[in-house]
Amino acid sequence: MPISVQTRDRLTASVARLLRTGRQISVRAASRLNGDLPSFGWALLVPLERGGDQRCSSLAAQAGIDVSVASRQLAVLERSGHIARRADPLDGRAHLLGLTPRGAEALAAVRALRADWALGALADWDEDDAVLLSTLLDRLVADLAVAA
Repeated sequence: MPISVQTRDRLTASVARLLRTGRQISVRAASRLNGDLPSFGWALLVPLERGGDQRCSSLAAQAGIDVSVASRQLAVLERSGHIARRADPLDGRAHLLGLTPRGAEALAAVRALRADWALGALADWDEDDAVLLSTLLDRLVADLAVAA
């Protein structure tokens, strides 16, 4: 049976609130680290951590931002030592960007803060509810990826 319009609207509003809250947590995490990792850094550093060295255009696509925006943000991350640039061995005109030890440390610190906040937020949840939510969110993400 398809979901009702009311349920659909409640769900989409809840997802929007969740995304806003996630962005706010990212900003708070960055400020808690004394500005060590800008709030946009997460979206650009995680793909480097997962996939290794990449071009700016690939990182922009994964972060869902314009290449010009990614380029400016990556320049900030490079100046702060979170990423390093090197020549692309397959195309001498292009550069690859890679995560530095400082960038990996910043990601670990932000993850630790997020985990602390999540544990606090979920303190009154039981394991079954947390597992159910995780399973349903994984399903939603997979279904959204197919629908987009």
